This record gives sequence, structure tokens and C-alpha cells, in this order.
Amino acid sequence: MINSDVMQEYGISPLPKDTVDGMAYVPFQSHSPATYHPIQGFENGTMFKSLNKPFFGKDCDGDTV
Repeated sequence: MINSDVMQEYGISPLPKDTVDGMAYVPFQSHSPATYHPIQGFENGTMFKSLNKPFFGKDCDGDTV
């Protein structure tokens, strides 16, 4: 279910009307999210493709961490 579906089915927004800086909000989740095969999910640290957010950071000098 995507945000417009939530609005249509329940008549509510997936997030509060007025959000506050520094406060976490979790939008409504879909009923059948895309998932990985169990082995791939274990390797990625999540079964849900939409939650797989690999971090490729750099330190202050621009070098890869």
C-alpha cells in the first residue's frame, strides 16, 4: 500500500500534518512489501528490500571509511 492508498482507504495521512524537527516518524507500511530470499536477507541484514540502505561513508578528509 503506498501513501495515496492509505489516504484513500483510511482517510488519513501516513505522516502527521505538522512534523517536529528531530522527531522520528514511521509512515504506514505496505501489506506485502518486497522481500529478499532468506540467505540474501541475512547477508543484507534485512529481509525487506526497502530497508536495505547500505552505508558508503567517507571521513572528514574524503577518504572512504
